[in-house]
Amino acid sequence: MALRDLHLLGSPVLRQRGAEVAQVDAAVRRLIDDLFETMDAANGVGLAANQVGVATRVAVVGTEEDRFAMVNPVIVSAEGRDRAEEGCLSIPDAFGEVTRPGRVVLEALDQNGAPFRREAEGLLARAIQHEIDHLDGILFIDHLGALKRQFLVARWKRDHKGEGLIKTVKPERARPE
Repeated sequence: MALRDLHLLGSPVLRQRGAEVAQVDAAVRRLIDDLFETMDAANGVGLAANQVGVATRVAVVGTEEDRFAMVNPVIVSAEGRDRAEEGCLSIPDAFGEVTRPGRVVLEALDQNGAPFRREAEGLLARAIQHEIDHLDGILFIDHLGALKRQFLVARWKRDHKGEGLIKTVKPERARPE
């Protein structure tokens, strides 16, 4: 396992739709392990392959409820409306209120290539949707109104001027043994 660098707002890979994974092999499992390690080190609740510069349909989520990988994920059902603040590891220090379905049903492959179906609500449902958006080249800011988005992006660019499009991740907390 290895920590991967995060791609930040402005990096072209964040706007690419990830390619479907043909087969879950050792390279995909290694990517999944790296995503989990990077997500944990950055104190995230989800991370998509695009965010580490790999435009493929692989993402991980980890909340207090559950922790799993999603390969070629698809939301097959969604219902309700839930509005909550979201942030993103690729847009550090920026947050906005996003409305999403409150309950989703996900179908995907796990890290071994086995298909699974999972129902989720609350934070887990939000994290799943946020990460699938990344795999489609969509950022949480795209769900904001035009003025709010322009303000948030302008402030973020001002506050992070000269930092580049790549961020090296360093563990922010001690790892559990």
